[in-house]
Amino acid sequence: MRSSGWSSRGTLASEPRPATLYAGSSGFSYPTWKGGFYPAESRPEEFLRLYADRLPSVELNTTFYRLPAEAQFERWAEQTPAHFRFAVTMSRGVTSFGKIRGLDAFSQTVAILGERLGPVRIKVPQARDDGFLRLLLDSLDPQILWALDFRHDSWSGEDVQSQLDARGVARVDLLHGDAPFRYLRFRETPYDDQQLESAAAELKPVLEEGFDVYAYFRHEDEPTAPRYAERLLELAGRSASR
Repeated sequence: MRSSGWSSRGTLASEPRPATLYAGSSGFSYPTWKGGFYPAESRPEEFLRLYADRLPSVELNTTFYRLPAEAQFERWAEQTPAHFRFAVTMSRGVTSFGKIRGLDAFSQTVAILGERLGPVRIKVPQARDDGFLRLLLDSLDPQILWALDFRHDSWSGEDVQSQLDARGVARVDLLHGDAPFRYLRFRETPYDDQQLESAAAELKPVLEEGFDVYAYFRHEDEPTAPRYAERLLELAGRSASR
């Protein structure tokens, strides 16, 4: 858990509203979860429906490597209830080599999910480039929730955060800011109950302030990720459905 950067300080919502904890796993289509999280006799085409029966959200990472056809997004939407949310990872080709290519097409495709579309996570692996950041922020559709996942330490600094705040863009693994939601990734497995209790305690005041929280546990061969997500929902006093 990269909790060192987390903080619950930030702008209070002007009118606090009931917020949702969208806890889940990074991915769902794992045959090794059969007999543990999925029934032993379940078929791969049933995995998403079974997953959505128990958890409110999933992070899609396959979209980083290849953007599926529009029909796939339609099927995903059809297999999940209205309250379910997909966090989609932007395809790497859109922002490769410090340029922006095909962002509009990507946005139109993921928008097929409709109300089930949660945040779009954008990986930013390169060192700080202020020109790239301005170009990216200027290109983002304001109707979509965006979260930037900076992977290089050079992106630290309040000036970077102020640019994100001005656009309502979240920063992955940060619990403050002016975006209307928070996006967390739990990567440092395993987690014991005490660690999950501590995470839930950090999230409760953020949820009470009216900020939705999207939180995803790293996939492993054993179905630990969905179990952690279920436990976090329980400890935070949030059900998997609205």
